[in-house]
Amino acid sequence: MPVISPKKPYRIGRSRTGLGLFATKPIKKGAKIVRYFGPLLDSRKKKDDAVENKYLFELNGRWTIDGSVRENIARYINHACKPNAESDVMPRKRKVVIRAIKNIEPGEEINYDYGTDYFKAYLKPIGCRCDACEKKRKKKRAEARAERLRLKLKAERKALKKARQAAEATANEPLQKNPGAEMNGHANSVKLNGQHLNGKQPNGDGGQISTRKAMSVRPGIFTRASGNASGKQERKPARDSRASA
Repeated sequence: MPVISPKKPYRIGRSRTGLGLFATKPIKKGAKIVRYFGPLLDSRKKKDDAVENKYLFELNGRWTIDGSVRENIARYINHACKPNAESDVMPRKRKVVIRAIKNIEPGEEINYDYGTDYFKAYLKPIGCRCDACEKKRKKKRAEARAERLRLKLKAERKALKKARQAAEATANEPLQKNPGAEMNGHANSVKLNGQHLNGKQPNGDGGQISTRKAMSVRPGIFTRASGNASGKQERKPARDSRASA
């Protein structure tokens, strides 16, 4: 690991993705942080064009900086989708400087956007691990957990509703199978004129009123069990005294 002067406002430290560059002093917005440097590669030369590593910084169609050298402190700066710094590219000077685009506090990790080509080639296949992307993934995981919990509660409520319906159906099942059961249990307790019916007709003779207790249609006149329809009594013949003598 390269030695960094204490005058510099940064240090190399452990990051989420390995090693990273962290601020040791407040860095103001727009301030130069560090230069990205290394050997220049000429794409017109077959030897230079064959060099391949993840620290190559293209200046233009011809010139590229090979930042894999140990002295290049800027190579420790990690990518971020919402960075606090940016790369200031100067093709004519064949120079790249990392500048702050926000006020950076001590302890904060310094980062900049590597660009679309680098992101697609190196970061997208493994997933970007910058703070912004980690927050997105954390939010998605929380939403997924909440959705799973919502579906679980919904299923439990549905199962509880079915259980209640089944219990109600079971409770009503005897009445549905034998609707007369209720009548058989309570009809015998019905009274008529103070007497229990007990499933019988009022007078026990098939519903016909007894002639011994029947009353005439007209109030105050009673009929007899036997005799004329007119209600007159038949006279018996006088006893012949002669016959008894």
